[in-house]
This record gives sequence, C-alpha cells and structure tokens, in this order.
Amino acid sequence: MSEKTQAYGIDLRAVAPHLLLPLAILGVVAVFAMLQPAMLSADNAVNIMKQSSLFFFVACAQLVVIITRGFDLSVGATVSLVSVASSMAMTALLPSIGAGASIFVGVVLGLLIGAAIGAVNGALVAYGRINPFVVTLATMSVFTGVATTISGGFPIFNLPDAFTFAFNQMTILLLPIPLVIAGLVAFALHFSLTRTVHGRVLYVLGDSNEVAHVGGRRVKEHLFLAYVTSGVLASVAGLLMTAQTGSGEPNLGTSLVLSSIAAAVIGGASLRGGTGGISAPVYGSLLIVCLSIGMNLQQINGSLQPVVIGAILVFGAALDAYRTKSR
Repeated sequence: MSEKTQAYGIDLRAVAPHLLLPLAILGVVAVFAMLQPAMLSADNAVNIMKQSSLFFFVACAQLVVIITRGFDLSVGATVSLVSVASSMAMTALLPSIGAGASIFVGVVLGLLIGAAIGAVNGALVAYGRINPFVVTLATMSVFTGVATTISGGFPIFNLPDAFTFAFNQMTILLLPIPLVIAGLVAFALHFSLTRTVHGRVLYVLGDSNEVAHVGGRRVKEHLFLAYVTSGVLASVAGLLMTAQTGSGEPNLGTSLVLSSIAAAVIGGASLRGGTGGISAPVYGSLLIVCLSIGMNLQQINGSLQPVVIGAILVFGAALDAYRTKSR
C-alpha cells in the first residue's frame, strides 16, 4: 500500500487529518438524516448555512487570538453588549431620523464597541503583559454586567424591519446574506493571515510567546491588533444574531465562549499557538451547528448540548496533541 501511495504522490498520514473533519461533518448529517429526513430538506439546508455563518464569526474571533497562544473569553459578552447597545440606539433614533440612518448608527456603534473591547483586551495583554485568560475572563464579567445593566435584563424589541431584512432575510444570488458576509470575511481573514506581515507575526508569536515581550513595540502592536480583530469579529456576530432574533438580547452570547473555542480547536487551530487557518472555523462551525440542529430535530434534551460541546473540546485537544506529535 505504501508503495502505491508513493507512486501516486499521496502521503495518507499527511492527507488523513485534512479529511477527518469533512468526513465527520458528512457522517453527522448522514446519521441525523436517517433518523430525521428533515435534516436534508431545503429549508434546513438554508438554516444550517445561516447558523454556521453566524457561528463562524465567533470561531474566527477565537482563531485569531489562539494563533498567538491566547484566548478571548469575552466574545460572548461582546456579542451580548453589541446586541443590546445597537438595538437601543436603533429604537431610540428610529422615530427622529428614520430607519436607514438609525440602522447605520446602530451598526457603527456595534462595531466600535467590539473594537473598544478588543482594544482593552489587547492593551492589557500586549502592553500590560497580563495573562490573556485572566484579562478576557475579567472583561467577560464586566461587559456581561454592562449589557444586563443598561437593558435592565430585558430584551430590546421594535427594531427596524429593514435591519432584520438587510442582515438576515435578504439573499444575494440565492445565498443568505449571513453566508455572503461570512464568505467575504473568510477571504479577507485568510489573506491577512497568509499574505501579510501582520499574519506572519501572529504565527511567530504563537510559536514563541516570549517574542511578544522581547520583540519590541511593533510586535506588541500586532498582538494588540489581534485582540481588536477578535472584538470586531465578535461584534459582527452580535449584529447578525440580533437581526436573526429581531431583538437585542442581554444573554445572546452567554453560551458562545466554550463552543467558539471548541469550533476553532476541532477545526485545526492549536491550543499551543502558531498553527491554524481559515479552514478551522469553517469546519468547526459546520460540525457544531450540524450537531446542534440534528439534536434539535431529534428532540434531544437541550441541556445535553453543552455536554456534547465539552466532549468536542476534549476531542479537539486530543487531536491537537496528535497533530503535534505527528509533526
């Protein structure tokens, strides 16, 4: 067998890890399709595309910082705060300046909030030299509290219909708008990671974390920008998820922290830093969303889904260890 594979120029040990996730995704879909034929319906296919696109953004947010050997535990808090703040801005301004302008203000405000949270995290990690786990755990607590406080703990309703349509219901070439936006972001992020100095520095930081401390001001700027990028990506997720639910939800991002890390890691990002590409959030998001939707169709108790996410994270860590050993 080895002689045949060599004759065709195929190294199965090198190819196998890249096939594992696509085959796992197909296997999950096939199993649930046998149990529930609705898994393969056209409506469910659109639902999978939408849900995986939304989840893709928080997985990307984790990918960028995991590459640097960090974490961003505040992505869920960012999603919640952006959802509440942008919704409050849109509903407050709608009667006076109209739908278009209020949506513009809400979207810009959401993106600025994400960038600001990322800047706080990045400054403390890159320049303050504080452990990213501690920093983002603290900001997660702070901004979750802010989201709950400013909303009074209640959802914000009466968002402009145009906002829901433009960021959730609209299609371009028959593709849902969240999928189109995810595709554009995926291309931009892939280009940034593979074709720019910034991307190369992030991988170097992951390979040698001490570079962040001894590499000078410019290196720290790249680390800082990684957390800003994470915050902006999480804010995009918050805006799109708000458009999907049709309301600003103070608890919208509560369950996203563990699952976003699991998606990035199971997709191929290494917890040791220095590795991972755009395929990690793509595969990871698809796998977790297909599992979640399949379990919902099968009416499996929702409280078991965090158990599955935890198991995926453990399996991803084990797979990461195997990839590292095989190198």
